[in-house]
Amino acid sequence: QVQLAESGGGLVQAGDSLSLSCAASGRTFSAYAMGWFRQAPGQEREFVAVISRDAGNTYLSNSVKGRFAISRDNVKNTVNLQMNSLKPEDTAVYYCAASRQITFGAIQIRESAYDYWGQGTKVTVSS
Repeated sequence: QVQLAESGGGLVQAGDSLSLSCAASGRTFSAYAMGWFRQAPGQEREFVAVISRDAGNTYLSNSVKGRFAISRDNVKNTVNLQMNSLKPEDTAVYYCAASRQITFGAIQIRESAYDYWGQGTKVTVSS
């Protein structure tokens, strides 16, 4: 079992940067592809970014591509989401999630593929 805890959310202005971190418990962190999702007020949760078990493969949604970056540290059991050039439409609760994968380079963008979820961290971007 994996427990996930996000941190780093807050209130920032448009154009600012923010780094989110997700700490995972357990000794099998490297067996999971790690994803970030977000849910804006009144909207469904949507995929943001994913990184494969070995960090060799990443994928970001079109809405954040070029502004966000995802990384992971399999020694520290953390996954990070660096968010640059933030926009008011990035305002949301951000969740990290873990998807157990057999293949090292496999990634998933479907929510249903994820086994464990954190509680979320709120990001508010003011205009």
